[in-house]
Amino acid sequence: MKPIRKFTVRAVVPTPLAALEELAANLRWSWHEPTRRLFEAIDPDLWRASRRDPVALLGEVAPERLAELASDEGFVRWADQERAGLREYLDEPRWFQSLGAEVPRTVAYFSPEFGITAALPQYSGGLGILAGDHLKAASDLGVPLVGVGLFYKAGYFSQSITDDGWQQERYPVLDPDGLPLSMLRHPDGTPVQVTLALPDEGELHARVWTAAVGRIPLLMLDTDIPANTDALRSVTDRLYGGGGEHRLLQELLLGVGGARAVKLFAELTGRPQPDVYHMNEGHAGFLGLERISTHIGEGLSFAEALQLVRAGTVFTTHTPVPAGIDRFDRGLVERYLTSSLLPGVDLADALALGVEPGADPATSAFNMAVMGLRLAQRANGVSKLHGEVSRRMFGDLWPGFDRDEVPIASITNGVHAPTWTDPALLALAESHLGTGDTEHADWRSDAVSDAEFWNVKRSMRLQLVEDARRRLAEAWRDQHAGAQPPKWVGGVLDPDTLTVGFARRVPTYKRLTLMLQDPERLKAILTDPDRPVQFVIAGKSHPADDEGKRLIQKLVQFASQPELRERIVFLPDYDMGMAELLYPGCDVWLNNPLRPLEACGTSGMKAAMNGALNLSILDGWWAEYAGDDFGWVIPSADAAGDAAERDALEAASLYDLLEHRVATRYYERDGDGVPTEWVRRVRATLGELAPELGADRMVRQYVEELYRPAAEQADRVAADNDRGARALAAYRDRVREAWPRVQVVHVESGGVESPHVGDELRLRAHVDLGGLTPDDVVVEAVHGRSRSDERIEQAQRTPLVPSVSGTDDAGDPAGPRLFTGSIVLDRAGAFGYTVRVVPRHPLLVSAAELGLVAVAG
Repeated sequence: MKPIRKFTVRAVVPTPLAALEELAANLRWSWHEPTRRLFEAIDPDLWRASRRDPVALLGEVAPERLAELASDEGFVRWADQERAGLREYLDEPRWFQSLGAEVPRTVAYFSPEFGITAALPQYSGGLGILAGDHLKAASDLGVPLVGVGLFYKAGYFSQSITDDGWQQERYPVLDPDGLPLSMLRHPDGTPVQVTLALPDEGELHARVWTAAVGRIPLLMLDTDIPANTDALRSVTDRLYGGGGEHRLLQELLLGVGGARAVKLFAELTGRPQPDVYHMNEGHAGFLGLERISTHIGEGLSFAEALQLVRAGTVFTTHTPVPAGIDRFDRGLVERYLTSSLLPGVDLADALALGVEPGADPATSAFNMAVMGLRLAQRANGVSKLHGEVSRRMFGDLWPGFDRDEVPIASITNGVHAPTWTDPALLALAESHLGTGDTEHADWRSDAVSDAEFWNVKRSMRLQLVEDARRRLAEAWRDQHAGAQPPKWVGGVLDPDTLTVGFARRVPTYKRLTLMLQDPERLKAILTDPDRPVQFVIAGKSHPADDEGKRLIQKLVQFASQPELRERIVFLPDYDMGMAELLYPGCDVWLNNPLRPLEACGTSGMKAAMNGALNLSILDGWWAEYAGDDFGWVIPSADAAGDAAERDALEAASLYDLLEHRVATRYYERDGDGVPTEWVRRVRATLGELAPELGADRMVRQYVEELYRPAAEQADRVAADNDRGARALAAYRDRVREAWPRVQVVHVESGGVESPHVGDELRLRAHVDLGGLTPDDVVVEAVHGRSRSDERIEQAQRTPLVPSVSGTDDAGDPAGPRLFTGSIVLDRAGAFGYTVRVVPRHPLLVSAAELGLVAVAG
């Protein structure tokens, strides 16, 4: 019989073992190997069965075993030492504290998903794993950050594959009492509750769960409480589930409810209120409207409150395609953005934030990314190439500006090495290189011989092979009512065969089945008698994406052929637990998206952290770090006539590389059977590439390039009773009103008859300021190489200064103003210039910020 409800009964831990409960309650165990070894020692078999989850382990271990350990002085001492280490980690000054920086005081980091550990399945893919790694690195660096998200009752989904290869989804219900979570409570013990006013006098209530991610608190809002109706209890039922209205309610809860929850959390814990709010994608964009509403309640206008909010807001975009952005029906958004939900916020002002450039404001879909960019004074993409793509994709928000001036920077994603580095590699570094810091160990040291290194890499590959066989056997039993799996399942994969990994979400642009373009050629590569290759593949398609499911089906059916099923396997239900063994066990990591649609693609980073070489299209992070020692580049067929031709050409390049470069190098062995040149490249990857891929590097960049400048800007605009915000709002209104009349009337040049390098070009520009003053604007010459009439390349900008008289030649102060300056011709070749006018104010961080420019005709 099926239970009508499940819950977790926690074990009574003997007093001498109280340290275990404290260690289990902090998710630092998910990346701290010594703590994991402690819990494994309690019961190694149960540790594996619990999927290395201390909370689950303590819930299942026999009381007799706990009593035995409680009387073991050595174990008790070990547990107490690990607890002391945790407390020291939580309290000691770290990198951020060494900066002596007054700001930021607290960064509130909002994300719809967080991938911390498989034991807390609140993630679907790269966005959530990145968010989890961000929190972990912030903890290690001592950055004062608090995470804000939702608690999904069923997480994402569990995947199974039918006999014909079709993906099926299940949604196992999670019991928060059985997870490393605690409820946020008032001093009197009552649960904290966040409430959102809904249309028709309804209310949405949410409790707040907290998880300790090292030093970082993670707040997660949960609507499955009796105070809600049955329909509203399901708002946080599953990640990315339901239709438009369900998704909108989730994002209102994340943004509005999350902002209220983090404010309450600060009040209850005595922490500073956030001075920086970071939106990890547009899902949390409504937090900006909640903050505006709060400031309006303090006496500011919408425009003034917007300046305060923008100053301290950071927005990170992760999508390289418009289809990946959340858009909601305008009428639906209009129904929910009421004055009851957001007191003081005029509906028209709120809706205007989400109108797409050039669209009809009365009918335009409400675009969450567009709103996020309008609410944030600082924004970034997640790799250099993605930054370029984002500046092009969102450039219409800043019309008239060249792409390189669009105010979207880039910070390339990183991965948290302590989480993703295999324990075997860590042990090798500790025993032979004298450090547990695998990112910065001297992997080229003679202290580790090639043979020793290769033996460790083989053990990691064997670990993957055994895990793959176990998972396939379990999947067979689940699919066939407990029947024993066929004998061939126990022989899939080989720990001594070149192993290629491919695991990620399965949207079409990631091209799961590019490898199947020429099935016979792939079959020959897989079954080569002298240089065989094996593939381990995993990934989930969104439940509503039938095309993605068809790709999985096609691959599964190919892999089910008797002559191939031991050389290519699809592992169902990809999650963090699988990933922790998959990355280390692979020799090569394959990534073949349609360039430039991979925003970053951190899976290849995790593989590199474990001594795998990359085989990838030059996209995302790989476009920055590709090198001969780190792997191989699959050439992009950008000149192909259509998508089919492109796929065929790029697949052919993939086959050529696998056959003639990758496999050849892998099977070149010395007298001891060690592929010395391969090992040299792996050592180079670990020693030179891996340090650049760490999440600590990424978070340092966020602090130095975005968080600190944002916090300092927030302080400036809020100083002296919000004087800066009021002044900047007044300036924006005045400039926008005048701008239609601003124009460059006439430009004169002289001083150069036959131009040579070193000559000086003198400019005189007559500019109608439309009632503005020279202090309100910058008049500048934009100049550089110009091979065509369309654009100036590698543009430089030289300010022009107003004439001494401050009037035009006729002496009329109301007429065009004269601005003068000169340009030194510093290089030969085609040259072009123009003159433009842009707004200027000490509280603007970019000339393009207001999206206003007047250029000479």
